[in-house]
Formats: sequence, C-alpha cells, structure tokens
Amino acid sequence: MFTIGDFAGHGRVSIRMLRHYDAIGLLRPARVDRSSGYRFYEAAQLSRLNRIVALKDLGFTLQQVQTILDEDVSAQELRGMLRLRRAELEAAIAEAASNLVQVEARLRSIESEGAMPQEDVVIKRLPALRLAELSGTAASFSPDAIGPLVNRLFDELCAQTEAAGITPVGPSTVYYETPDSSEALDAGVVVHAGLPVAEGVTGGPGFQVVTLPAVEQAATIVHRGSMDGVLATSQLLARWADANGYRFQRHAREITLNYSEQPEEWVAELQAPVVIG
Repeated sequence: MFTIGDFAGHGRVSIRMLRHYDAIGLLRPARVDRSSGYRFYEAAQLSRLNRIVALKDLGFTLQQVQTILDEDVSAQELRGMLRLRRAELEAAIAEAASNLVQVEARLRSIESEGAMPQEDVVIKRLPALRLAELSGTAASFSPDAIGPLVNRLFDELCAQTEAAGITPVGPSTVYYETPDSSEALDAGVVVHAGLPVAEGVTGGPGFQVVTLPAVEQAATIVHRGSMDGVLATSQLLARWADANGYRFQRHAREITLNYSEQPEEWVAELQAPVVIG
C-alpha cells in the first residue's frame, strides 16, 4: 500500500486534491489508520484516479465524473472521449496560432505606416499565364476564410492533375475576383487556385484550363512567411501605389516562390496590375 504522499506522486496529483476526493466520496482511501488518521491507497486505485483526472480534463464537473464512473465507463469509451477532447484542443490551438499571426500582421502593418521603401516594390510586365485551376467562394478576404479554401482547392487540383498525368511547369498561383458593385460584396470572394501547364494541356476531369492575359504593368512585392500574415505586405504595396500615383486594376495575384513544411519559410510574390492615375 502507498501513503497519500506516495500515491499523489504516482498519480501526479496533489495531496490536497486526494483529500478533497475522499471528502466528496469520489476516491476513498483503501485504508485509514484508526489511531493516526493516515490514509493509505492501493496501486489498483490509480486506474480510477486516471479516469477522474481525464474526465476533469474533458471539462466534466466532479459530480458528473462521479456519475460517469458509477456507470462504469469502459477504457475504450474513455479513450474515445479523450481523442475527441484532444481534437478540440488541437483545433483551438491552431485557431489561436492563426489569430496570433493575424494580430502580428496587423501590428507590423501599423508599425510600417509611413514607411515607403522603394526597393521593395518592382514594376514589371507579366506574361500571359496558362493555368489548370479550380475555384471556390470564400465569405471574405479574412485569412480564416481564404486559407482553408486555398488549401482544399490545391489538394484537389494536385490530385486531379497528377491523375491526369499533368506536370506543372511553374509555381502555384492564386488570384481573386469580386463583384464590381460594392453593394454585391456580400456575395463573397471567388478564389482561383492554379498550376501553370504547358500549351498542349486543354483540361481534365474536375478542372479547367484558363489563360490569364499578359499584364503590361504590375506592381510587385515579395512576401516572406505564412500567408496568414500577408496583410502587412499587401498594405505596404497599396500605400506605395497610392504614393506613386498608381491605381490597382485588379486584385493582386499571389505567386508561390518557395513552399516549405514550415510556414515561416514560405516566399510569395504579390503581383498587382496597375495603371497611372
């Protein structure tokens, strides 16, 4: 048998917690010394303790934990609950990380206000671009609306072009369309995800081939890091265009120059068609 201190150590809980569990009848000691009042526990009781802690971590109250344990939840059922909770926590962590990236992007944008580094922006001609593409509609331009849709479109597009035996001949491209009328903006943002293909490719099951026309003048800027943080780079490009007398004709294309499993290593070029005036 174990003293309460040893049992707390093996169970990775506090002595105070074990005393509370005893007081509410959730986990009674195996034996209590009549003369000293010392509590003693058995190794077999670690199983119940593990279930108590696991269920608490799932968000159940101690009263609910008592009811669940009295109903003798199986190890398999408990594993299912824990897997569900793990998935919920992972989703919450991912959302928090994405939110942090967006906050940092807003902060960088605020900090860069007034900065207009000429060397960051290059005016150049864009040749016509032939793309195998898929498209979908996002609710808005917010990263949490755009990012998952872009990922899904490229996953599907890569699978379909590979099945058709088509090899891309250039970097992945994303471009956007919105209604001309400001009153229709609630219709969402049409997102196009494309892979450059050779002239002989005419399309395939599930995807289409389009040709983006050449652009005589595009203001371009390189963005480094996750596309969730592209806001600061995009706004820098907008301020540069406004300060230098340019006007955007369409939304900027996003051309992936380097893709990595580590988002901080991503490199993309924003290419915004512009005219003077």
